Amino acid sequence: MSESGIAALLKTVAALRDPENGCPWDIEQDHQSITDCLIDECSELLQTIDRGDMDHMEEELGDVLLQVVMHAQMAKEAGHFDFDSVCREINAKLVRRHPHVFGEGNIKDSAALLEQWEAIKAAEKKRGPAESGRFKDLPPRLPALMFAQDVYKQIVKQKMETGDLLNREVIEREAAEVEAETLGTRLFEIAAACQERKLDPEALLRRHAQGIVDALEKK
Repeated sequence: MSESGIAALLKTVAALRDPENGCPWDIEQDHQSITDCLIDECSELLQTIDRGDMDHMEEELGDVLLQVVMHAQMAKEAGHFDFDSVCREINAKLVRRHPHVFGEGNIKDSAALLEQWEAIKAAEKKRGPAESGRFKDLPPRLPALMFAQDVYKQIVKQKMETGDLLNREVIEREAAEVEAETLGTRLFEIAAACQERKLDPEALLRRHAQGIVDALEKK
């Protein structure tokens, strides 16, 4: 029987990381040093998805998978976990969070499914280590626009009082009245204006969103 693709990949990455006979570059890497690689590979995969480019999607999925395998191999070398345990963990989570598929229940409505998902997540977090902060679930390395969206999502979800930090009336009015294409135009114009002034729109938006987070965390 021929070796499976994942078994071959795991063996190859382990060989690349071998201290004596591996690749010098791969041996030198650690979790932190290859984080930018993961971001780059995810961006390239998203590009193929946006383009509907199935010819290259397979390759880009492989590049993303390589990053997962590399991190798992590093963790295995340090005695923490390995690729198999990563797979088992995510599989168990999927089964646990879909009781309507793998257990009892027959939920078909998307809204009810999301409510159930959030309830299961909340129960899991209560059993885990205590975390502080109202925005504890936000990944710090998200692109600024996604970070800002998630900050606002948490504000709405937790019904936070924002005071002068946000003009909720303007936000709700524009959400109801302004066409999606117009909002896209505004975003582009803001990016262009930042370029004209030699400003970094990512940094400006992240700093503003983080300022809102910091102010609300103090309340």
